[in-house]
Amino acid sequence: MTSARSTGVVCVLLAGLTFVGCSAAPPPVILPDAPTLVSYEQKLAWILQLEDQRLLRDPALPAPEPPSSPLAPVQPEATPASVQDGVSEPGLPMVPMVPMVPSDVPDLTRLAQDASAAVRRRAVVALGRVRLAGGVGTVVDALSDSQREVRESAAFGLGLIGDPIASEPLIDALRDVSPVVQARAAQALALIGATDAVDAIQTMVARHVTEAYAVDPEDLAYPLTPRIEAFRAGIYALASLGAYDALAATVLTDEGEPILWWWPVAYALGQVGDVRAVGPLSTLVGTQGSIGVAMAAKGLGALGDPAGLPALLELLDLRRRDLRVVVSAVRALGELGDVTAAPALRRLLLTPDLDPTLLLELVEALTAVGARESTDIMIELVTHRSPRLRGAAVRGLAQLDPDLFLVVLSGLPQDPQWEVRAELARAFALVAPDVAAFRLTMLLDDQDRRVIPAVLRGLVGVGAPNAEEVLLAHLLDEDVVVRKTAAVLLGGLGSRTAVEPLAVSYRAAAADPSYLARAAAVDSLAKIGGPLALDVLREALDDADWAVRLRAAEHLAILDPSTDAETVIRPAPSRFPVEAYQAAELITPSVSPHVFIDTDRGTIQLELAVNEAPLTADNFMRLARSGFYNGLLIHRVVPNYVVQTGDPRSDSEGGPGYTIRDELSPLPYLRGTVGMALDWADTGGSQFFVATTPQPQLDGRYTAFARVIDGMDVVDQLQAGDVITQVRVWDGTTPSE
Repeated sequence: MTSARSTGVVCVLLAGLTFVGCSAAPPPVILPDAPTLVSYEQKLAWILQLEDQRLLRDPALPAPEPPSSPLAPVQPEATPASVQDGVSEPGLPMVPMVPMVPSDVPDLTRLAQDASAAVRRRAVVALGRVRLAGGVGTVVDALSDSQREVRESAAFGLGLIGDPIASEPLIDALRDVSPVVQARAAQALALIGATDAVDAIQTMVARHVTEAYAVDPEDLAYPLTPRIEAFRAGIYALASLGAYDALAATVLTDEGEPILWWWPVAYALGQVGDVRAVGPLSTLVGTQGSIGVAMAAKGLGALGDPAGLPALLELLDLRRRDLRVVVSAVRALGELGDVTAAPALRRLLLTPDLDPTLLLELVEALTAVGARESTDIMIELVTHRSPRLRGAAVRGLAQLDPDLFLVVLSGLPQDPQWEVRAELARAFALVAPDVAAFRLTMLLDDQDRRVIPAVLRGLVGVGAPNAEEVLLAHLLDEDVVVRKTAAVLLGGLGSRTAVEPLAVSYRAAAADPSYLARAAAVDSLAKIGGPLALDVLREALDDADWAVRLRAAEHLAILDPSTDAETVIRPAPSRFPVEAYQAAELITPSVSPHVFIDTDRGTIQLELAVNEAPLTADNFMRLARSGFYNGLLIHRVVPNYVVQTGDPRSDSEGGPGYTIRDELSPLPYLRGTVGMALDWADTGGSQFFVATTPQPQLDGRYTAFARVIDGMDVVDQLQAGDVITQVRVWDGTTPSE
């Protein structure tokens, strides 16, 4: 669910402060005049600034002495029984207090040992977000903090850092006195990919499974009791680690039937990636309800086993099943690609007054299963009033019958919508290569540059003899996404003659507000390799945009480990003056601002998570107050997944002209959670999405910065092409008009 954003260094308004003198150079951290006592607010400002610059400490400070044993295992004392978070767990370890040290300097490792638990917790979160191995020892130590909130944040932070060295301490944390800490430890182990932790996670889950027996299968509330949340996190972790046997031992009977129908069980079985889950998932799709049944159907599609076909066909009944379930079943049948599903799909398509979303899914599913007898449907829909349906029908007709597609196309005028013309380019890639190359080359003259990326991909896909020449010619195109696409495709071709043009394109894009073309050139140069490619990668370590620096550093870590890229790219370029990080609205907000999104179909009200994602929330409010979102389209709607907007290009590639850093937190992606869209880490900007159903696979990977508190019925009605008329902000004092 990625989408691209453009970047750059701009002067902005933040929390009512005017930013001037913006540059790529990091602002200095404010140091107190000794012997002034450092305030709580100053410490929080330091944490926010260091986190945003992706630093462990102020570079102006003297180098710290290395700890003698940063990962020495903690040997907690045993206790006959501990009661915390409402659960008594005999034999679980007590948690000793980590000695505190003075935290009077901007150093996250010292702030993580502050006397204030609130400062320690926030510093540990920052260490996780900075993602440097040098912070692992401090965060591991925080797993032994006396305060549950600090231990919980430490476990989550270790998952963000992703260093396997933290696996053993996290496994120990699965026996923490608090089930909430156990939950975060399981989540972290999954993020790390610690397959050696499977048995320990399963043991933890088994302690709590009975607590979930009474939960309603459709219950979307969060949080539930600590033990239920530990169970939920544990089965998600087992699924993420591909541990079917451990998952089955906990949630299935000896006969392989689910012992409870709560939707997280369906989600976990669908995510585990083992065909043995087809049986229990087939049972779950036969139960009553919506959320869990839809998730079970999605899981059957993802597994790709034809044994799931009968259970999915049973769901194609709008009289007995709600739209969410039927859409999931149709999409899953498309994934299975079994043509025997075609008659049932065609029957459903003949339903009067069919929902537009379901109609589109049916067209795509009939195409995916290869239902050649459905060309009549495609021909009828190529003139439909909906651009998305026209585009899907054009592509479907080309895939089902390429010759008939060319005949039908000869009688159609040029479509006025760029999206349909882009689908036409994708369709041409499905016909005879010589015909495709000719027709695609003609489309290179399209006046809307948003069509050209599909044309370029088509030329490469059909092996057009002029493909490389065309790509090289588009490396300096006026449109940044065209340049990005040309660079990506050249990297895929692996032609060494492209190295110098790619280097030129990277340098020519230095003034771009968008990171897209530069990042694509960096990726392709890394694929092709060679001395010049390495030179450009080293240049990119000082790119104006942090997102490009990250890509270059990842490549050099493999191609030239002698380059200390992880250090060279820091500090991350800052758009803010020092004073901005001290704004009360960021470090000690007194209200949770509300945002009202007025659309064609009604108003959606959000509450911003200013404590968990202060800079992301502020960026969103600033863009809203500037009128950035007014008039933008809802450009992406994926049923039972997300509704996405915030792209001035409407092709999932646009942004505000800069990127912001991720502010990952334990907030889960439930129905109504609002998150930032990304290409990769730290590429957020203006595009955001609303989850329409729970999406646990996004937890800890995308910044959750708001939640819908009113208007989810409006979100459910939104279609691609709907318009945001206005976005208003209420911060407790001044409304935005």
